[in-house]
Amino acid sequence: MSENVDTICVQGGYQPGNGESRTPPIIQATTFKYKSSEQMSRLFDLSESGYFYTRLQNPTNDTIAAKICEMEGGAAAMLTSSGQAANFFALFNICNNGDHIVASSAIYGGTFNLINVTMRKMGIECTFVSPECTEEELEAAFQPNTKAVFGESISNPALIVLDFEKFANAAHRHGVPLIVDNTFPTPVNCRPFQYGVDIVTHATTKYMDGHGSCVGGAIVDSGNFDWMAHAEKFPGLTTPDDSYHGVTYAKDFGKAAYITKATAQLMRDFGSTPAPINSWIMGMHLESLGVRMERHCANALKVAQWLSADPRVSWVSFPGLEGDKYHALAEKYMPNGTCGVISFGVPGGREKVSAFLDHLKMVSIATHVADARSCTLYPAGTTHRQLTEEQLVEAGVGIDLVRLSCGIENADDIIADLDQALAAVQ
Repeated sequence: MSENVDTICVQGGYQPGNGESRTPPIIQATTFKYKSSEQMSRLFDLSESGYFYTRLQNPTNDTIAAKICEMEGGAAAMLTSSGQAANFFALFNICNNGDHIVASSAIYGGTFNLINVTMRKMGIECTFVSPECTEEELEAAFQPNTKAVFGESISNPALIVLDFEKFANAAHRHGVPLIVDNTFPTPVNCRPFQYGVDIVTHATTKYMDGHGSCVGGAIVDSGNFDWMAHAEKFPGLTTPDDSYHGVTYAKDFGKAAYITKATAQLMRDFGSTPAPINSWIMGMHLESLGVRMERHCANALKVAQWLSADPRVSWVSFPGLEGDKYHALAEKYMPNGTCGVISFGVPGGREKVSAFLDHLKMVSIATHVADARSCTLYPAGTTHRQLTEEQLVEAGVGIDLVRLSCGIENADDIIADLDQALAAVQ
């Protein structure tokens, strides 16, 4: 198989045999038949691989997970019912009551609330740090009970590029993995494992599906983090699991240990399983991801250049734009492009920003981002509405910030729509 990601998008994860369907089949089934009770017992003991209930595993889901795993260059992967579930599972798989997380403050509002509110209720504390923090400030955030570091490759919606190597080096000095949400650039434009990241998550709802048709998530493990070398920190992986007759994941499953544990325990107990039909649809859309990302990035660059020259706009953030604060990091970690999302400022307060959005005609207002149709959102009034003014500043989400997701339409039509909406509120 090719090492080129755009080829893997099309060919990866599924190789049909003679006379078999060229597209992966949809196994839309809850259960699977076996000839003996003994074999079923082995499946439930994890001593034999196979399928027995779709809440845990399903052939269609696993086929698409294998494609995403191959795209990222990972060792094992799993799908979840949403990107939010993927981030929760990724962290909760190695964090228990009394543990601690270090996280970038510039992350999606829903993820911030997950970590800052819900996981705190579960007894898991977090120290948020600026993605631009110094190495000394990052070092000071760690505690003896820190179990993971979390960030986004390109933050939503501030579009800050995470310095993978800085965060990975700090995480590894403290014997914990770096987990990164790679939703915005996708593996087409960014391969975090090449820069020391250990685990990657995705909201496949976004570019991977790319058509606003199905919610989903994914977790990919690089297989590079040595759990046994830090056995005292991760007893869930390095000591026997009584709920599976003494299985020790790190010893019994090697590089697949982390994903096996997440499947066997968290998917078993929380049931955040994607419907096979949703995975199949997303898998079909993955085939065009390489082509679509090229168009998304080209459109976003043209629109960002136009916005930067428009006096009606107070500022523009797009890592692919020369002169952008994060352009150098983007060139280092994402040399083939970043994403199709732009953030920019419309001065004049909340009412003017809302009026600008209301005047858009082709670009739709949507609680969504990163699909074929251009859409926009006012984060301070929607996705980040629960954050305090101080938290909004920490997350890089100003009161004037507009998030624009450039679709794959003609860029001139996107610009024309922005132009008439800006003119309407002057």
